[in-house]
Amino acid sequence: MKTTISILFAAALALSSAPANATKLDLSTMSCKQFLESGDDTIKLVLTWMDGWYKGDEDNAIIDTDVFVDNAKKFGTYCGNNPTVSIVTAADEVLGK
Repeated sequence: MKTTISILFAAALALSSAPANATKLDLSTMSCKQFLESGDDTIKLVLTWMDGWYKGDEDNAIIDTDVFVDNAKKFGTYCGNNPTVSIVTAADEVLGK
């Protein structure tokens, strides 16, 4: 029981540190420039979401950190070179869905 309470408390603390003004991200309208300027927390959140989205339902629930970092670098490079492109288009180009 103590472990469960500790886990719930830790989760509550983690959620309370989320940015108060970041309530909704419309990734379909976000440009690469906006993405790159959005700050570390948003960048990490979006990259993690994309990793899961592009894996689809068929892959195991595994995060390969080497692949994740490699894809994040490719995505960042693509967005840096194409700031006006939407991140959805960039993800399609880089992650190939």
